[in-house]
Amino acid sequence: MLAIRTGRSMLVTTGALLAVGALVAGCSSGSAGDSTQPTNASVEGNTEEGETVVVGFSGPAADHGWLGAINAAATAEAEQYGDIDFRVAEGTNDANLQISQVEQFINDGVDAIVLLPTDGAALTAVATKAMEAGIPVVNVDREFSSPAAARTTILGDNYGMGQSAGNYICEQMSDTPDAVVAEVAGIDSLPLTQDRSQGFADALEACGLDVDNRVAADFTVQGGEAATSQLLAAAPEIDALWNHDDDQGIGVLSAIDNAGRDEFIMVGGGGSANAMREIQSGESVLQATVIYPSTQAADGVRLARLIAQDKAMSDLVEVEVPKRIVLNAPVVTSENVEEYLPTAFES
Repeated sequence: MLAIRTGRSMLVTTGALLAVGALVAGCSSGSAGDSTQPTNASVEGNTEEGETVVVGFSGPAADHGWLGAINAAATAEAEQYGDIDFRVAEGTNDANLQISQVEQFINDGVDAIVLLPTDGAALTAVATKAMEAGIPVVNVDREFSSPAAARTTILGDNYGMGQSAGNYICEQMSDTPDAVVAEVAGIDSLPLTQDRSQGFADALEACGLDVDNRVAADFTVQGGEAATSQLLAAAPEIDALWNHDDDQGIGVLSAIDNAGRDEFIMVGGGGSANAMREIQSGESVLQATVIYPSTQAADGVRLARLIAQDKAMSDLVEVEVPKRIVLNAPVVTSENVEEYLPTAFES
């Protein structure tokens, strides 16, 4: 595990934190003035029922598979603990409504807030307000524009997703130095899409390739199909294609099938069960997908509980929950799909 200390916080950025659950057992947190550092307790230490804490959760509307999975996982995680009073606001894609939900949590005096913002920048001010009111905020997936808005942030590695997809294509195209590479992105205005595309471009550049044809969709089946139809019409020959999102990938595959195209390999993004079954079949252009963990909000709930109960992560020497956790972006292929399929989400 790579850990970089920043004062009393810690930045953790390795794939080992896919096992956040294994890290939350054990030691209690000490204050900055303690003369002795707490020692790690037993594995049961953090899972034993403690003082009840009220955790508020707000996220976007579950309008596609990944968001549905992340919201369901958060609730399921909270239900495992008898000491969490879990209060879920109705999912919404309206930033103003989500702001009012967080303001209600503040007025209610909850002990912690887990927030997957519909727009990180738009929710920054109200998250900062919660922090200033003494309510720790766990920022999930879409980052706030100020580090002061969150006690800790847990998110997938969007840049790493692009890198993983690009590296896989570089490996597969090692005998095709002039390979034609295409990209079906998500919503271009979102920083997460920009990060994915940048990681993809940087990885391709390292092996002498670049993106020859690119379109942007909108994370929906319909949008994926429409954008890919345009791409295929403009690119008569393709060697490799990366689609950012497995939910919109259903539409991408439909467009490919309708066009009768099978001369290229395709890499997906997100890690849906649908995509993994395509990979498993061995009969699809889809050869791989890159995981974007749908466990983030569940991990956020667990971290919020630890913070509210003044606990820490026992597998770390640090006596406080890290300030920032970035989950890994592994590539799923026919060689390892059996490992990932049981926990994949349905598109």
